[in-house]
Amino acid sequence: MIDISKIKKIALIGATTNKSKFGYKILKDLVKKGYEVLPVTPNYDEIEGIKTYKSVNELPEVDVLNFVVPPKIGLEITKEAYKNGFKKFWYQPGAESQEIKEFLDSLNDPEVDYLFYKCIMVETI
Repeated sequence: MIDISKIKKIALIGATTNKSKFGYKILKDLVKKGYEVLPVTPNYDEIEGIKTYKSVNELPEVDVLNFVVPPKIGLEITKEAYKNGFKKFWYQPGAESQEIKEFLDSLNDPEVDYLFYKCIMVETI
């Protein structure tokens, strides 16, 4: 189980400058709460003055990857992230899928942990 109390550094997969989308709302919420957020998006060099990463291949170590992208995109990024050594995944409501669950479970890696059906804005303080 992901220990939410130990999370300090979060990669936000699907960050955006569109203020009406959750990729923006989550970014603002987590920064306001004091988390270090690393936005991941190929579309921008920065969001709100925060440097973005074009892909998970560029990311340094983080405590968790939070996904706010469609499940089809999330599955591909999850596979790429796992190849790059990431083991903690959190899928926003609507970003999860049975295919992602099956992929993660098929890894049979005891270090892999993931959360579905919980909004990071609700669960974090």
